[in-house]
Formats: sequence, structure tokens, C-alpha cells
Amino acid sequence: MVSIGHVAHKIINYIPYLLVLIDMRYQGVKSGSVDNHMEMGKKLLAAGQLADALSHFHAAVDGDPKNYLAYYRRATVYLAMGKSKSALPDLAKVIELKPDFTSARLQRGNLLLKHGKLDEAESDFKKVLKSNPSEKEETEAQSLLQKFDEIQRLTAEAHRNYKNKDYVTAASQLDTIIETCVWDANSREMRAECFIQMGEMWKAATDLKAASKLKSDNTQAFYKLSTIYYNLGDHELSLNEVRECLKLDPDHKQCYSHYKQVKKLNKQIQSAEELLKEQRYEEAVDKYEAVMKTEPNVHHFTLLAEQRICHALVQGQQSNRAVTVCSKALQSEPDNVYTLKDRAEAYIQEEQYEEAIKDYESAAKLNENDREIKEGLEKARRLLKQSQKKDYYKILGVKRTAQKKEIIKAYRKLAQQWHPDNFQDPEEKKAAEKKFIDIAQAKEVLTNPEMREKFDHGEDPMDPESQQGQNFHQHFYGGFPGSQGFNPFGSGNFHFKFNFN
Repeated sequence: MVSIGHVAHKIINYIPYLLVLIDMRYQGVKSGSVDNHMEMGKKLLAAGQLADALSHFHAAVDGDPKNYLAYYRRATVYLAMGKSKSALPDLAKVIELKPDFTSARLQRGNLLLKHGKLDEAESDFKKVLKSNPSEKEETEAQSLLQKFDEIQRLTAEAHRNYKNKDYVTAASQLDTIIETCVWDANSREMRAECFIQMGEMWKAATDLKAASKLKSDNTQAFYKLSTIYYNLGDHELSLNEVRECLKLDPDHKQCYSHYKQVKKLNKQIQSAEELLKEQRYEEAVDKYEAVMKTEPNVHHFTLLAEQRICHALVQGQQSNRAVTVCSKALQSEPDNVYTLKDRAEAYIQEEQYEEAIKDYESAAKLNENDREIKEGLEKARRLLKQSQKKDYYKILGVKRTAQKKEIIKAYRKLAQQWHPDNFQDPEEKKAAEKKFIDIAQAKEVLTNPEMREKFDHGEDPMDPESQQGQNFHQHFYGGFPGSQGFNPFGSGNFHFKFNFN
């Protein structure tokens, strides 16, 4: 019988041979696997399934790090995905493994040119011409070399003009450079500086945004971008960009200092808007006044604060102050539709209906489809027409915002003052009677929610014309709604019996 120890000894002796066999089998599978990945990657690339194709070419490179075609195919996918930075190392690896691969060198030179790496691009183009290229490759290399010469000349001229402070010419030359060197962060940063000097801040911001992505760890681009947005009055975008700067360098002095200022201002503005939503208008006004103190030097924030204070005052029924603040804001931005609407509403509260109509008409020219403007204009016109007739608020001497208690108090005072029994002269008594009826009507309309709402919308509940054929005398003398049949004259020789309630 064979012992277990003897079998174990035999197995141990065979282990080296088994390892060799396993390694040989693995190499075969490995080789086949690379071919399969390459073939599958090509099919997926042709079908436009870039992410899946990339996965297969990754696997092919891992399986055979010396397979120059695997690197080349992967670079092709990266380019199709718009990832030129990732494609460059792969093309460099292809050229390292196969220096005579002119297509890869030509492609790399083209990418280097687009990134603004002119010297390296020139070197690739010249090496292509020396490597016995095909006719097509030779033509393309010569064309790119000519373009390189033009870009090199324009770059030198742009730097010279920038140094001489001819920013308009420099920016124009940089436009041409960037058409070719689309991924050149340095050219975009220089053009951004030209735009800043020319006062074209949004264009500068666009270039700096691109530069922040094209160049890694570009803290300066983020800082400049944040300050531009800040000076343009966009505190939220400014805060976003300065945070990106601090992510790259938490100790960046300029970014940290700017961050504290923007964060404080941003918090104040957000707090003010929350107060407006909560209808705490006076507190919102105080908060926006604090905004102006925090940043008195940036006009956009001062204007924003004025516009929002204007809105808060209108909502808080402080119409007199609102007209003043809104007018100041409109001096800086006369075509601001929102401020025009706010001032129009303030004018309505002040009973300056003609001024309200002018503002609504100006706003309508700027935004003819705004429903609020149409409704506001109709309201202002109705109230103007109404004011030219009988105004119950004026009769009682109260504001449109008066509460019921104020209305009743004013009514009592005036009813006692104009009670016809207080007058002996027939003419004076007759005038007092008319006045007294007006006072009674005013009290009845303004203390009745339904009637007051109609009046506030330009309809006189006591006017026969407004009631479209309703019997006015029956409506009034038969008893006011809610008045329990109140009649100011009672019967007989005008014995006035009324109840002040």
C-alpha cells in the first residue's frame, strides 16, 4: 500500500513543473484576452459606444503594456470623448514604443498645438516630415507647420501689444490664436486681462472659467473670476468660485480674505430675502441697509439693496418712503420692470394715480406680456376715474390702508360735526344734509368688506351706473347691507336717529 507521505512527496516534486504549465496556460489565455479586448473595443468604438470601448482598451493595455496599438486605440477613444489631456500620454507611449508611427506623432503634434505648446508641436511636425510619411501625412504636417508659424508670429505680436497697453489689438490677435489653440490656458488668461482692461467683464469671466479648467491648480483664475462676479453684483457665483480656490489652497491669502467678505454679504442678502418671504418688511429694510454698509463700493449691491428696500416698503404700506427709494433706484436703472411696478403700486397707495399709470405704461413697453402690469394698469385707470368722482376715503379723511376702527372713529367725528341739527340757516342745513349723506355712505361702504373690495377695484357700490341698472334709491334708502335698514333721515321733519357703531 502506498503511504500518504509517499504521495505527498511525489506531489511536492511535481510542483515546479505544474507552475510552469500554469504559467504557460496563463500566458496563452492572456494573449488571447488582449486580442479579444482589442477586437471588441474596435467594434464598440465603431458603434459609438465610447465608455464600453474605453473599458476594453484599458483591459488590453493592462494585459499587454507594450502593445502600442492598444495605447493608440485608447487615445482615439479619449479624443472622441473630448479628453485630450488623457489622450496625450497614450500618444506619447505609442511614439516611445514605435517611433516611426507617423500617424500618432502627427496627432500628438496637432494636440500640442491646440494646447498652445508650440515648440513641442513644431518638433513633432518636423519629425513627421523626416520619417518618410505618406503623401497625405506630409501634406497635413506641412499645413500644420504653416499654421504654427502664423500662431507663433501672432503670439509675439499679441504680447508686444499687451505690454504697450493696446488691449483691443492684443485681444483681436488672441481671438485668432485661440481659434487654433483652443485649449491654451495662457492665451485665454491674457485675453481675459485684455477684456478686464476694456471693461468687458462677462467676456473676461468666460475666458477665466475656461482657464480654470484647462490648467490644474489654477487658484489665480478662480480668485480673479470670483472678484469679477462680485463686482458684477453676482454674490452667489462669486462665492462658488472663491470656494473652488480654497479647495485647491486653503491658505490662499487673497481667496480667504475675499471669501470672508463675500460670505458675509451673501448671508445678509439671503437673510433679507427670508424676511421678505415672512412679510417682516421693516426688518428686511434694516438688513438691506446693512448690505449697503457691508459693501458700499460696489454699485450693483447698492442698487440691489435700493430695489429690494423699495419693494419691502411698498409691501409694508410705507408708500411715501417707497416712492423716494424706488425713484432713486430708477435713476440708476430706469428700465427695471420690477422697480417700475413697485413704484407704481406705491403711487397708488399715495393716491397719485396718474403717476402710477405712467409707471405701468413704461413697464408695459418693456414687458408687454406681464399679467401684473396689465392688471395694475387697469386698476390705476379705474381708481383715477373713480377719484374724479366720489372718493369715500377722502370723504372720511382716512387712508386706503385704514382699519375699521379708524374708519368708524372718523365717521363719528364727522357725523357729529355735520349733523344737520347743528345748522339753522336753510342753505347751510341743506349743504350739511348732503355732506352727512356722503359721510354715511362712506362709512357704510368702507366698513362692509364686500362693498369696500368693490370700491378698491374701481367700482362704486353706491353709484347707479356702477351697479349697472340696480335701483340706487332702494339700495341706499332701503337700507345699507349690514346696517339693519339704516336711514339717516328717519321720517318727518328730519329727526336724525342713527347709531354710531
